[in-house]
Amino acid sequence: MATAITMPKMGLSMKTGTVGKWLKNEGDAVKKGEPVVEVMTEKITNKVESPADGILLKIVAPKGTKLPVGGLMGVIGEAGEDISAILAGAGAPAAAAQSGAPAGQAAAGKRVKISPAAKKLAEEHGIDYTCIVGTGPEGRITKEDVEKAIEEGVSAGYVCTCREVIPYEGMRRAIGENMAHSWSVAPKVTHHVSVDISNLLALRKTLNNGLKDKDKISITDLLVKAVARALEIKPNINVTLDGDEIKVLEDINIGVAVALDDGLIVPVVRNANKKSLAEVSKEVKDLAKRARKNKLDPDEMVGGTFTITNVGAWGSVDWFTPIINQPESAILGVGRTVDRPVVVDGQIVIRPMMGLSLSFDHRVIDGAPAAEFLAVLLELIEQPYKIFI
Repeated sequence: MATAITMPKMGLSMKTGTVGKWLKNEGDAVKKGEPVVEVMTEKITNKVESPADGILLKIVAPKGTKLPVGGLMGVIGEAGEDISAILAGAGAPAAAAQSGAPAGQAAAGKRVKISPAAKKLAEEHGIDYTCIVGTGPEGRITKEDVEKAIEEGVSAGYVCTCREVIPYEGMRRAIGENMAHSWSVAPKVTHHVSVDISNLLALRKTLNNGLKDKDKISITDLLVKAVARALEIKPNINVTLDGDEIKVLEDINIGVAVALDDGLIVPVVRNANKKSLAEVSKEVKDLAKRARKNKLDPDEMVGGTFTITNVGAWGSVDWFTPIINQPESAILGVGRTVDRPVVVDGQIVIRPMMGLSLSFDHRVIDGAPAAEFLAVLLELIEQPYKIFI
């Protein structure tokens, strides 16, 4: 009996998904539980397993197709089995059911946007216009772009080469679109400062004494608790702009950015202010581990009220300008820790100094309240026992 492969619901908030790479071709044998296709949401990519043994008879939704939860992606059954009823029930065109063309064939090849005049001029000069960056609407290559390339010495027969072509899709596209949206809607300001983490490191050393590596507290764990406490003290930073209303949020949910090989993901530690340091540490480790294995539920990446992004591990960045994770209103960027000379009680001493960058949405947070929040956070980091009182 034929079985439908449908768009799964991968979280309570998921309404639609995008079909990613098909791991099997039409006509391939598949076993129940074997991954057959990837599905992408705005946050993650998951592999969908075959619901039954059989043959992949039809790929109904090619790569890039956006479907609602429950939408038909493909059909598994026995060779020669009639699947017209399943296709009809899903609204799939009858012609598609009989088509012998491979799924996604129409999408083969990349279409370059270029005006007819620009294309003609490029061809006359033997220029590979796919190498030209267009300045027209939506990246369209104009005649002026080609003329500029000619003036800059692009010779006849020039062909650009590339090491690799990476599709701008899935997580990479979602990150790009979310960042562009945040940049365009939020007039942000960033405060930069260095903080002495001598006492924070000493506390961490004491807490980790005798613990197994898997249970040890990280600096990020301590920063999550410090930020959560600072937001309790200064709730005017834990806000979001909702239409014509600025909402001061009761819950303190801290997003912790996790770098992946091909992108970035931000799982959320909910009610971080109400959890113990050990609970926060365990949750951060679990979320990060599952994020790197692409095992997070979409619901674990929504609902954040403030985000922390830590690039200190790379040892190359002191301060930077993190982009606000909408619809939040602020984000803390954490840079590297470097031993620096500082003045303490009139004496020059060497202290481990960590760079912090607080970016905030100036529509709802002014510079003074942001500075006050940062002052509270500095005090908690420099006197970390205050995080817990």
